[in-house]
Amino acid sequence: MSGNLVVQDLGRLDGDVMVFGGCYSNLQATTAVYATARARGIEGSNLICTGDVVGYCADAAEVARAVRDSGCPIVAGNVERQIADNAADCGCGFVEGSTCDVLSAAWYPAAAAQIDDGLRNWMATLPDIIVFSHAAKRYAVIHGGISDIARFIWPVSEENDFLTEFEAAEGAVGPVDAIIAGHCGVAFERVVSGKHWINAGAIGMPPHDGRQETRFVVINEDGARIQRLDYDALAAANAMKRAGLTQGYHHTLLTGLWPSEDVLPLSMRRNQDFASG
Repeated sequence: MSGNLVVQDLGRLDGDVMVFGGCYSNLQATTAVYATARARGIEGSNLICTGDVVGYCADAAEVARAVRDSGCPIVAGNVERQIADNAADCGCGFVEGSTCDVLSAAWYPAAAAQIDDGLRNWMATLPDIIVFSHAAKRYAVIHGGISDIARFIWPVSEENDFLTEFEAAEGAVGPVDAIIAGHCGVAFERVVSGKHWINAGAIGMPPHDGRQETRFVVINEDGARIQRLDYDALAAANAMKRAGLTQGYHHTLLTGLWPSEDVLPLSMRRNQDFASG
């Protein structure tokens, strides 16, 4: 991220706080996560999104409108920033020729084409950081990183990767006890120098663990709890087929395995037990 960061301060939140992200144009998963929040009595500022509302799946416009109209606080993902800027790609910085790079050439234009000027203007207004206090702890919610909105930070990343992001976040918003992030698509918690890095995962795509369920996080007095989201994955996959999005991620919704495994660190690739929760 460069320039002045836009910060949204929610103040003190009481009760459970639910954090989700990576909707990825998956209407069925988005509908399910909001239904789950209602069933738990979580609403308003206690329901927070880490960005990348649109992405791989079929229903970019419907999902973007659903999240916007819900009024829940949301930090901008790199996809929102890129679409708002009429950029030609998703901004993930994938290695040229990698599977992610090749596949994004199909899903990103398909998603961007669905977004009208009203949604584009809304995306341009989203903050870079959300902060809130809860149960005597102060949290910062970001997308990928402060240094780079599309930075991939994994459960196995070097300790210094986390520390540099904490330093950057605290330089922008003051001391925090925890950072809640998204972007990498894998939910996990890591404690570094007494501070908690929590990735809320993605609701729109499973975390390459061979299961259809996706992930979100609930924060309560005891800390973060990674939760599984069950939704109609078959309907979401069929919607992708109807839209011609059949480059591989439609299979992921059903198999729980990414076609783009080469984006993962070696230790997290198939047959490795890395998924938390």
